[in-house]
Parts: sequence; structure tokens; C-alpha cells
Amino acid sequence: MVATKKIFTAAFLICGLSACGFEPLYVEKTGGDDLWYYNNQYDADIVKQMAQIKINAAGGRMGQLIKNELIDMFNPYGAPKNSEYFLKIHAPVSQTVQQALRDDITATREKVTYTVNYELWSNTKGKLISGDSSTILSYDLLDNPYSTTMDKKKIEKDGAKIIANDIALRIGAYFHSVNTKVGNPDEF
Repeated sequence: MVATKKIFTAAFLICGLSACGFEPLYVEKTGGDDLWYYNNQYDADIVKQMAQIKINAAGGRMGQLIKNELIDMFNPYGAPKNSEYFLKIHAPVSQTVQQALRDDITATREKVTYTVNYELWSNTKGKLISGDSSTILSYDLLDNPYSTTMDKKKIEKDGAKIIANDIALRIGAYFHSVNTKVGNPDEF
């Protein structure tokens, strides 16, 4: 009975995923029948295009962390000599809110929201896409100030990684839509 439920649940999830319009991002669309063929055939054009992005970030430590994460993702072998694209990351904005107040109205936790605006430019076509990426993280306010400082630095690093992943995914989706002419690339 339990095995039947598991099989039914797995089948239901697979059918649900196929009906939601899911399309793989890094897979090449081949054939005229609008079907996706996997066979370990990845769309290398997206990777090549993303490797041609020069990244410029502003905004102190957080901006530098985001830039470093994006460099590791886009061009881990070094910045392109003649880049076709330019990614401008504006200074990150952070907003801190105290949470979990004690009876004496001192906080035991802080929630930090990081928001970053970015723009992808082409040397030939001008501005391609722009948008905002944000994340919300929190940390404990501890009795030891060193521990609290280290927690702040950790969420800064985690936030930079989350934002960089989001930006990379959106840029990859843009290139995918342009390469396969799926949807309107101006929507990203």
C-alpha cells in the first residue's frame, strides 16, 4: 500500500512538471517538431556568450563579493580580452530590521534585505536587460561581539552568492530565449 502511494505520487509529480511549461535552460532545441532532445547535448552558445561578459560592480564589500561570484560563474579562466557584453552592477542597498525583541526591547536577531540593480549591455545593441535581484537573510545578535560580526560577514557572503546566482540565471534565460527565439526577451 505504501509503495503504491509512492509510485502514484512520483507519477503525479512527473506529470505535473511536464504540464507546467518547464523548459531546460542549457539544452539545445533541435528538430522542427519543437521537442527538446537531451542526449547530453548542451547549448554551448549560452556558455560562450556568458564568457564574453565583462563585469563591473560598485558598492564596497558586497558589490565586490557579487562580482567575484559572477566572475567565477561566467569566466573562471579570466576576463575576456574583447568582451561583447558588459554587466553593470549598481551599489547594493541593504535594509536591516531588528527582530525577536526581549522584554527590555533589545533585539536578539536581525533580518537584512540586500537589493541590487543590474544592467546587461551589448557593444553593438546597447542595453539588453536590466532588473533587480534581492535576498533576505538573518542572523543572531550574540553576547560575543566577534561572533556577531562573523555572522554578519557570513550572511553578506551568502547573500552575494544568492544574488549572483539569480543574476546569472536571468542572464542565461535571456540568452536562451534569444538563441531559441522563445518568448519575448524584453520581459526579463
